Amino acid sequence: MERRIGATRDGDDVSSNASVLLAAESASAANSGIGRVTRLMVKVLQEEARSGGLRARLLSLNDSSPPAETELPVTLARGSRARFLVEATRARASCSHFIYDFLGMSRAHLPLPFLRRPFMTWIHGIEVWEGSRAARRSAARRAEYLVVNTEYTRDRASRLLPFVQEARVCWLATEGDEPGPQRDRTDRRPTVLILARIDEGGGYKGHRELITCWPKVVDAVPDARLIVGGKGPGLDVLRGLAAESSAGESIEFRGFIPEEEIDALWREATVFAMPSRGEGFGIVYAEAMRRGIPVIGSVHDAAREVNVDGETGYNVDLDDPAELPDRMIHLFRDRDHAHELGERGRARWHEHFRFSSFRERFTPLLHEFLES
Repeated sequence: MERRIGATRDGDDVSSNASVLLAAESASAANSGIGRVTRLMVKVLQEEARSGGLRARLLSLNDSSPPAETELPVTLARGSRARFLVEATRARASCSHFIYDFLGMSRAHLPLPFLRRPFMTWIHGIEVWEGSRAARRSAARRAEYLVVNTEYTRDRASRLLPFVQEARVCWLATEGDEPGPQRDRTDRRPTVLILARIDEGGGYKGHRELITCWPKVVDAVPDARLIVGGKGPGLDVLRGLAAESSAGESIEFRGFIPEEEIDALWREATVFAMPSRGEGFGIVYAEAMRRGIPVIGSVHDAAREVNVDGETGYNVDLDDPAELPDRMIHLFRDRDHAHELGERGRARWHEHFRFSSFRERFTPLLHEFLES
């Protein structure tokens, strides 16, 4: 089969006759970052459906109930991969186009010559370059339309799958257009927050680097605090690392944070830090910017496309062990500069990372795909 990424037909506008199945791992923001991407797409599809531009429905693998505020018809597989596969295949009788939230889900789009339907799939990064599976690579080759979240993801994925260089880039965003409240500039305890899933080794998102360098930060700023929000298979590893640290008493593990408690957690943060070596985008950087919090990412991944070094925060070189603690110490000591960076981050969020910004980027890609 000839693979056509982003190819369009001349003449006919078929989008108004399109019936789209959005097949996703989950539409819950609490389950994963990819769940937030699904929610962004649901909002766009709902707006398109309201205008009569298409018909759309959602198929979810892991949700146990229809996501709140979702107007689309929803089919729930309730964790059954077999049912997800059956429903995705059955939908070919009624849906003209399929969208998968990431490569793992697109494996359900079986190569059936007698019931061929075009499909779009997102590539977010880690699912390609961390132990990439043959079935995922095959799904990427069969896709009519590939979308990646950053140029970094496209470039890195294309080292393994050269045709990914043809994929469309679509930055992600927060789910709303409302900025976070103006931050109270009164003195609060200097606090670094990392809010992320903890991988098996505890190091993918930068947790290890933060805990390892934390004694140096506390030596310079004795009342500094590190809050680790999130859970995952590496949580016990990190707890052990913190227990062995001379600054372990100032490291707090909050575990899973319910959605209704997220805003209160953000209000505790002076700095948001997630110095990862392989982040494909990092919506959480944009969430920090929305709230006027300076960001620390790294030079090793897509953080550089979201967080502008010296303008909205810093991107550190993790191969220089002094850089990460020095940046945190500087932001704690110079609160005026930290505030300035945070406000520039808020302005950058407003320009690039609101939902309406995502809609403006994704809608033309959606229409292009529907004409394929």
